[in-house]
Amino acid sequence: MLRTAEKALMRFLVAAGRRGKKGSSLRGRKVWIPRMPYGSSKLFAAAFRSVGLEAECTPPSDARTVELGAKYTCGDECYPTKVTLGDFLSVLERPGTDPDRIAFFMPTAEGPCRFGQYAPYMRSVLDEIGFNNVPIISPSSETGYTELGDMATEFVMTGWRMLVSGDILMKLLHKTRPYESAAGAADQAFEESLDDLSKVIESRYRTPEGQLEALAAGVVRARDRFRAVPARYHRGLPLIGVVGEIFCRLNTYANDEIVRRLEEYGAECWMSDIGEWVWYTNSEQLRLLKLRRQTVSLTTGAALLRQSIQRHDEHALLEPVREDFRGYEEPHHISQVLECAKPYLPDWGAMGEMVLNVGKSIYLARKGVDGIVDVSPFTCMNGIVCEAIYPRVSRDNADIPIRNFYFDGTQSDLDRDIGIYLELARTYSARKPHPRVFPSYFPAA
Repeated sequence: MLRTAEKALMRFLVAAGRRGKKGSSLRGRKVWIPRMPYGSSKLFAAAFRSVGLEAECTPPSDARTVELGAKYTCGDECYPTKVTLGDFLSVLERPGTDPDRIAFFMPTAEGPCRFGQYAPYMRSVLDEIGFNNVPIISPSSETGYTELGDMATEFVMTGWRMLVSGDILMKLLHKTRPYESAAGAADQAFEESLDDLSKVIESRYRTPEGQLEALAAGVVRARDRFRAVPARYHRGLPLIGVVGEIFCRLNTYANDEIVRRLEEYGAECWMSDIGEWVWYTNSEQLRLLKLRRQTVSLTTGAALLRQSIQRHDEHALLEPVREDFRGYEEPHHISQVLECAKPYLPDWGAMGEMVLNVGKSIYLARKGVDGIVDVSPFTCMNGIVCEAIYPRVSRDNADIPIRNFYFDGTQSDLDRDIGIYLELARTYSARKPHPRVFPSYFPAA
């Protein structure tokens, strides 16, 4: 249970939010959310619905997505810009779409990545083509979700729980699907679990604790669905860690279904999740507050308490799958990842996904993976910096194979490259210094 002070603060924040700004500019509009990834976006849409707003993740991307995105970009933008903009424009051109009744969700961030320019650029495109009446919800660390008015505090809490739940379902899917003996059974368990948790979160609860308990029960049902998937577990598949730029890594259209392709070639994947980025941004906030000599301040106190509540919620949702994730444990604290990256990209001298990708690659190597794949958009600065550093990371970690895959919608020979890469991973597997830990349901060696 939350400590007494944390309970009191959460109730105060929710009550204060309800007493604050009345109404919302989003009332009467459907919020469209990019697929990053599909499962988490679907649950995030349910979080919007839980506070009384209509929401849905964007339809699956297709050739029209890229056509529309390319029409309003010049080529200097990264591939995720083209895909997300194309998805939004596809929604606008659907028959029956009323621009006065929709809004787009596109968060932003500070730092060197072009991601911080997505929302402003999309705003300029929509204005240029006559859709200046379509809002873009673009929360940042500074503005939060003020567009939601009196629902903001409640939504932030629910949204975090949904992201954690989405990460759990993604991990359950990736650790089950390569071993299924009935094709499509793991995907079916995934979809049923998404629908189940969406319905759970759309219900109204008297207290935040009641909501968390209901979600944890939903995670138990999801766990049991995946346990029931007919599967033949064995120790012969190479385990590949997947890092990289967050959108391209998580959006299956943008990365040309690279996880499924790796599975088809006889591999299992461990994907870096969304929660990792949230913990990193929390850490960065505290680091900057310390630099500004604001260690003892209301802002720092609120940030520490928020993290404590987030960690409590994460632990509560992970508890039902702790045994299932034996050997797949994420870092206990983001500082473990940052410490791994420090000899190559110290967090006080570099920032963003390049730090996380280098650090997570080393963390995964020590967890016994057989190779690392970095998935990034073509021309991505984070990917380019990491690619320059990976040879040294590989040498310092028993020559673990690390491969960058860049995507811009025109890549070819992906199957050939994956096949060659997995041969290197299998060779490394026979001599790796860190043995992999397997869950109890795997047969003994």
